[in-house]
Amino acid sequence: MQPEVLSITINGKPLSVPAGTSVAAAMLMAGEPCRHSVTGEPRAPLCGMGICMECRVTVNGLPHQRSCQLLCASGMEVVTE
Repeated sequence: MQPEVLSITINGKPLSVPAGTSVAAAMLMAGEPCRHSVTGEPRAPLCGMGICMECRVTVNGLPHQRSCQLLCASGMEVVTE
């Protein structure tokens, strides 16, 4: 049995991921940072538990969503902050 595959977009780029994939994992798969530091360095999830807030992104127009705490859904639009 094949796992369900979902289609999402990250910064306008289409990506297919297996159902059950977190948004943070999808962003790593796509090679996209969650945000950039004040000095311009790309940032990625750090704690994986939603405490550090390094993984915040905009999902379907809602800003400051913790990508490590969200599962991908078909049609989801993710934009880095």
